[in-house]
Amino acid sequence: MLYLMTKRSWFAVVLTLIIGILGLGYLYSQGRQEEPGKNTKVTREQPSITQKDMKVIAQNLNIPWEVVFLPDGEILITERPGTLLLIKNKQKIPIEGVEHIGEGGLLGLAIHPEFNKNHWVYLYLTTKSPSGLTNKVMRYQLDGNKLSNGQTILQGIAGSSNHDGGRIAFDPDGYLYITTGDAQNPDSAQDRNSLNGKILRIKDDGNIPSDNPFRNAVFSYGHRNSQGLAWDDQKSLWATEHGRSGIQSGLDELNLIEKGKNYGWPVIQGDEKREGMVSPVIHSGSNTTWAPSGAVFHEGSIFFVGLRGETLYKYKIADKSFKEYFKGQFGRLRTVTANPDGNLYIITNNTDGRGTPRENDDKLIKVNPNTLKD
Repeated sequence: MLYLMTKRSWFAVVLTLIIGILGLGYLYSQGRQEEPGKNTKVTREQPSITQKDMKVIAQNLNIPWEVVFLPDGEILITERPGTLLLIKNKQKIPIEGVEHIGEGGLLGLAIHPEFNKNHWVYLYLTTKSPSGLTNKVMRYQLDGNKLSNGQTILQGIAGSSNHDGGRIAFDPDGYLYITTGDAQNPDSAQDRNSLNGKILRIKDDGNIPSDNPFRNAVFSYGHRNSQGLAWDDQKSLWATEHGRSGIQSGLDELNLIEKGKNYGWPVIQGDEKREGMVSPVIHSGSNTTWAPSGAVFHEGSIFFVGLRGETLYKYKIADKSFKEYFKGQFGRLRTVTANPDGNLYIITNNTDGRGTPRENDDKLIKVNPNTLKD
């Protein structure tokens, strides 16, 4: 009897230890949700938003993706099924050749730094070719409510129903940057001869800058699916990037981008390190998903939005603090940008089949950034 009691006692002790270890592991994992990367303080804010602080500029949008402002105050928005909207003129311009499938379609939008002189507008779109889906960058002239002189300035980016990247933006020196996804082929991100899984850099006419690191359009590589670009006041480039998905979600990233650097996908993730590869400035942790998209620099901080995270995020560069705003208040968020009027503008993304549409979704919303200050 004593022998049996002893065995049972040892069994109870071992079982208790196992449960304790698992419990500590769970608590640790929950703690990681609060710590996106190292040396980062996290604060969640739900600021009180009044009608004065927030205004819906446009609504009933059809899967909007990007918003830019023309010098005359007109607002342009791309809708993924293939239309370019002029909000103030209440015009819809159909874009020919757009193949809207999954995450693909009419995505990025940028205007030339000298738009008043040349009226050039740039679009990133998914289209269908004999070999399958492909992504490309087109340049048009916009006069009034008409697009003309369409010209392909970059092609050869593999397309897919997922991981198409799609953000395009001009840097302070007048070069055009393009984010591309790995098109569900992770190995392409490490292939410097492939345009997929990269941040690309070209001239405004599609030619390759002479100082690009690999004598092609590639500026940086090892990216899974970057969808946000922002330059700070030191001209440093920041980019958001979607981490792993499926059962193992999380490890979304905010990266500081340097020319010629390898950002690791699919070899390293999160805080992992490998010689010759760059880890993110911050990441979401392995148990939290941001699904980050558009980004903008504003008053010392990088603001970016989350799709699955349904949140506006703020990373303050000086003290590495990290704040979250409006979590769940507007649903999925696709884009955040700033206008010369000093306000932030966000686009919701609830009508693409992955979100829960709310009344009059999707929307373009103006937010007073004073409500988001420290």
